[in-house]
Amino acid sequence: MVILFAPSEGKRLGGTLPPLNRERLLFPELYDKRLEVAEHYQAMVREGGDAELSELFGIKDAGEFERYKTSFQTAPTMKAIERYDGVAYDYLRYDTLANEAQRYIEENVILFSNLFGPLRAGDPIPDYKLKQGASIGALAPEKHYRAFFSETLDEWIGEREVLDIRAGFYDKFYTPKNRPVTLKFLKEGKVVSHWAKAYRGIVLREAARHHAGSIEELLALEIEGLMIHEIIETKKKKEIVYTIH
Repeated sequence: MVILFAPSEGKRLGGTLPPLNRERLLFPELYDKRLEVAEHYQAMVREGGDAELSELFGIKDAGEFERYKTSFQTAPTMKAIERYDGVAYDYLRYDTLANEAQRYIEENVILFSNLFGPLRAGDPIPDYKLKQGASIGALAPEKHYRAFFSETLDEWIGEREVLDIRAGFYDKFYTPKNRPVTLKFLKEGKVVSHWAKAYRGIVLREAARHHAGSIEELLALEIEGLMIHEIIETKKKKEIVYTIH
């Protein structure tokens, strides 16, 4: 089973691993296509005015811009799953998982970085800031990665089942060839949005803890606070609807 997961606007600073490297990222043969986006980004960070950078980063305080001006040629990296620091990641609590569970995540989870595209959870990346949906000049990262990475991702996934727990925006980066399984969370009969991020993190944590190798094994898990309400199947996807209790 392959699990597709979204990134986070928040990032952890620093890192202890070497700078960005072709051989340490998924699909090294497509590294130049990642570099194309990264170089556009770094050029804009170097040359852009405050208004441009505010739009690019999605932050208003120009005092924060300096953090993102380190060249990727020298910037330290850390595993993508550790770099991101948002609600889903807070509830995943990757650093508290046993080694085998961490390895499960690193081997089975694909993250969709707004800047670097599809990555294995264990791939090392530098600190960066790019607002979801922001273009880098004339370059739209989601269109770029969809065009150049979709076929290779399809081949990498093969016949494996796909659990797609990304936010909807990341459909623009990639649509699985295999009919994916998605999740929906209800509380008192209403769909939750913000807290869905937390529960995606919880579901991923439990899948990793129990080394769920298939959707059937995922469905068999008893996840605290969640109960399966129904399963909806269409031609495009299979949706597991959980009730939060």
